[in-house]
Amino acid sequence: MKRTLYEIIIAIGLVILLVGCAGNEEASGSEADKVIKIGVTAGPHEEITNEVKKLAEKEGIKLEVVTFNDFILPNRALEKGEIDLNSYQNLPFLETFNEDHNADLVSIGKSVAMLMGLYSTKYDSVEDLPQGATVGLPNDPVNRSRALYVYQNAGLIKLKPGTDDKNATVLDIAENPKELKFKELESAMLARAMTSLDASTLNSNFALQEGYKPKEDAMYLNNEEKFMGVVVTTKENKDNEAYKRIVELYHAEEVKKFVEERYDGVIRHAEDPFN
Repeated sequence: MKRTLYEIIIAIGLVILLVGCAGNEEASGSEADKVIKIGVTAGPHEEITNEVKKLAEKEGIKLEVVTFNDFILPNRALEKGEIDLNSYQNLPFLETFNEDHNADLVSIGKSVAMLMGLYSTKYDSVEDLPQGATVGLPNDPVNRSRALYVYQNAGLIKLKPGTDDKNATVLDIAENPKELKFKELESAMLARAMTSLDASTLNSNFALQEGYKPKEDAMYLNNEEKFMGVVVTTKENKDNEAYKRIVELYHAEEVKKFVEERYDGVIRHAEDPFN
């Protein structure tokens, strides 16, 4: 009887051990099989991230690229857990989103930078813009601020000293010698509204989508390192090794070559120096 009881105890122990091992294997397999979802905006961010996806898959990392046509939705989707990462915004935009929406999303590394330029379908140079010209301006705080600094750097306006570079408005304009009239629209809409404007600032991704060749067509191109794009996730996932590896792949030689050849220098990869 004692021997039988002893054998039963041993048998139960073995069953528990085997179940535990199976559970660990299942968890490990589940982690390896996980599809990582990364949100992007349509256009260059989508194209570049698809190049990253090719490299990730060679390393056994399953990456699904989820495309959005809105600047807020990729962050909202990340907050809700509908995606794991996103790659479409710069750090000032992320910081403003966190402040405005009481969010806690974090950057885990650099991706690419979209240069902002000044374009016109009617005039060839900044000097040609007439008195009282109607010009476009993005209506979100970060891109509006960035655009106002483009107008300033192009010599068209002067902003008040100490103007917030993340929340500037037309009220911060100190000098406007051409008496420009600013029309605010969503960033994605500005490129489609060019025929109704005398000029407008455009991010390179939107300019490229509308068929512009920024180096040839822009009256002025701005080049600011602080607007380098970032890969973003939630605070609790900032140390995820697979996510960190995806960031590293944005720096891969294959991705650098793709960006340089396809976008002719108007989109900067993570390690391209700003001059």
